[in-house]
Parts: sequence; C-alpha cells; structure tokens
Amino acid sequence: MNSLYEKIQEVRQLYPRESRSAVLPALRLAQEEHGWLPPGAIREVADALELTPAYVHSVASFYDQFQLRPVGRHLIEVCTNVSCAVVGAQKVLEAFKESLDCAPGATSEDGEFTLRPVECLGGCGWATVVAIDGHYRTKVQPGDVPAIVEELRGS
Repeated sequence: MNSLYEKIQEVRQLYPRESRSAVLPALRLAQEEHGWLPPGAIREVADALELTPAYVHSVASFYDQFQLRPVGRHLIEVCTNVSCAVVGAQKVLEAFKESLDCAPGATSEDGEFTLRPVECLGGCGWATVVAIDGHYRTKVQPGDVPAIVEELRGS
C-alpha cells in the first residue's frame, strides 16, 4: 500500500501550479490514516507539500471536518447555526449531553462518543441536522436522541 507521503504526492499532481491547493485533500488523507490530525500528521502533510506546519495547522483548525484531538468511536456533530437554532438545536445538543453523559466538545470517558456542536452542516431546510460518523440525520428532535444513542451503543 502507498505511504501517506505517496498518496499526498498523487493528490499534489492534480494541482501543479500551487501545492497549497492540495492541503484540504492531503489533510483528509492524513485524517483517514490516523483517525485525527496529531501534530505528526500535520508535519507529514506540510513536508509532503513543502509548506510550513503552521500553515497546514491553520487550515486544519479552520474547518470543522478536521479533528485536531482524538475522537471517540462515534462522532456526533450537532448543527447550531441559525436555521437549526430556531427549531431547537440547543435542546438537541443538551439531550445528547444527558444521554451520553458527555459535555459538548468532549469525548465520553469510555471513548465511545465525541459530541461536538458545529457551525453548519449545510442542511438548513431539514433542521435540526445531526451528523453521526459523517452520516446526516435530519429534523432531529430532543425526543429522538435516546433512541439514536441506544442504536449507536448497539452497533
């Protein structure tokens, strides 16, 4: 199998004029390999693209889809932008907090769940949107949360 460096070089070839254009796909590759973006992965991406680690970290820290800390086996992201907020996103977030015994922005003690409020998941017409391991659930209500958590615990 190709090393991360080799995979990044393949992506980099798609952007021959400017290696910075390959940062997002390179970070995605690194996160897929490591499960999150530890400092070593940031350095790997920077080295492969001949950029500074500070630049690569600044890009990674800007986007919600990149994890700069380890995450649980299940990543639960609740959209808290205005469209979701007006239909009760905060109550959905609180319901997950109670059901998981996990504060927003943290990982549960057993390492199973990471709960994150996020700025926008792009599903404004289907609020409240919750992304679970990258799969969207729409029109989530606080009463839906216990069943969602039970389903995840059983998986």
